[in-house]
Amino acid sequence: MSDETPPKLPPPKLLRALAGETLARPPIWFMRQAGRSLPEYRELRTKAADFIAFCHNPEMAAEATLQPMRRFPLDAAIVFADILLIPRALGQEVWFEAGEGPRLGELPEIARLAGQVEASTERLSSIGETLARVRAELEPDRALIGFAGGPWTVATYMIEGRSSDRTGARTFAYEHPDKLDALLEVLVDSTARYLVMQAKSGAQALKIFESWAEGLAEDVFERIVIRPHQAIVEKVRAAGVGVPFIGFPRGAGALVDSYARVVPVQGVALDTQASAELGRRIQAGGKTIQGALDNLLLRAGGPALDARVEGLLAQWSDGPWIFNLGHGVLPDTPIAHIARVVERVTGKSVKALALQEAMKA
Repeated sequence: MSDETPPKLPPPKLLRALAGETLARPPIWFMRQAGRSLPEYRELRTKAADFIAFCHNPEMAAEATLQPMRRFPLDAAIVFADILLIPRALGQEVWFEAGEGPRLGELPEIARLAGQVEASTERLSSIGETLARVRAELEPDRALIGFAGGPWTVATYMIEGRSSDRTGARTFAYEHPDKLDALLEVLVDSTARYLVMQAKSGAQALKIFESWAEGLAEDVFERIVIRPHQAIVEKVRAAGVGVPFIGFPRGAGALVDSYARVVPVQGVALDTQASAELGRRIQAGGKTIQGALDNLLLRAGGPALDARVEGLLAQWSDGPWIFNLGHGVLPDTPIAHIARVVERVTGKSVKALALQEAMKA
C-alpha cells in the first residue's frame, strides 16, 4: 500500500477564471443550457405535473441540470430552478401557464412577506437537495453554479403579476418608493439566505440574474440594483460563504461600469450590447467578464455566428473571461449550432464526447 498523497486536482476552469486567472481558452457554459432546447429535457418535462413541481423535484431537476453536461463538454453546470421560486416561498401565489409564462397573484402586504423570510429558505430546501445530487455526480473539473433572481427583477413580477415591459413596476418605484424599498429589503434577506443554502449544498459559484435592469435612471439603478446586490453579497459573506459571485445587470448599458466598480462580485456578465472596450475596462479593473454572444445569433447559426465567436475570442482572451451568451438559450435553437460553438471554444468534439457517454452507459 502506498503512503503517497494523491496529487491535488486544479480547481475547475470556471473558478480559476473567477479568481482572475487568464486561461489558454475561456471556460464555457450557456445560460438556460438546461432546458427547452434539448429533446431529452422536453421528454423529462412531460413527467412532471407542472413546471413548479418539476423545479421542486430533486431527482428530475438534477437530471435536467446534468443533461447538457452529458451532451456537451461544458465547463460548468447551473442548477435547474427558476427565479420566481422565492416569491412563492414567501407566500405569493405563483403559477405558469403553457405558452404564456409566469403568473403571480396579488402582491401580499410587505409585513406579511417579511414574516416569511426564515420559512422561505426551508421551503426551498429541495433546490439544495438538487445541488447536492448534481455535485455528487458531476466530474470534479466541472463547476456547479447556483443562482437567484436579482431583487428588482423578482419585484417586477411580484408587482405586475406577469412578464411585461416593466412600465408598471418602474412607475411603482416612483410613486411608492418606501414600499418598493421595503419589498427589496425582504427580497435581499430571502435571497441571501437562499444563496447561502445553495453554497452549503454544493454550489461553487453563485449568480445574481438581474434580467430587467434596462431603462433605469442612474440614481434609480443605484438604489434598486446596485445597493441590493451589494447587500446580498455582504450578507452571504457574513454567513461565512466565500464562493465567487457573478452579477448580471442585463440591459444596464453604460451603468455596467459603475456596477462593476462598486458591487463586490468577482465576475460581471455582459449582455449582447456590450462593447469590446467595456469588457476590457472591467477586466482592467480586476474583474472577470462573462458573455456576450447574442442568443438570436446562436439560433440563426451560419458564417455570422462563426465570425462573432472568433471576434469575441480575439477581443477578450488577454484577460479573465467566461464564454457565454448575452441572454439564455432559446427553445428552438438547433443543437448543432450549440455544438459548433462549444467545439470551437473548447477544441473538443461533441460527437466524440457523446460516444464516450454512450459507451459508459
